[in-house]
Amino acid sequence: MLVSNSDRPARLHYMANGFRVLTPGDHVTCAVTGARIPLDILRYWSAARQEAYASAQIASEALRP
Repeated sequence: MLVSNSDRPARLHYMANGFRVLTPGDHVTCAVTGARIPLDILRYWSAARQEAYASAQIASEALRP
């Protein structure tokens, strides 16, 4: 049986310079907006909070004290 990763959320471990896929999938969810972020365009995350963000502006706002 062939299992497709399309339309399945991935579970990732975020690190300072990349991420590791824990559970295969094709997207993650933005921690602030709830938007789907395809893994191939995922660029912004917090390793400390283990959260993904849809854009640089959203990441900046989320990480602001």
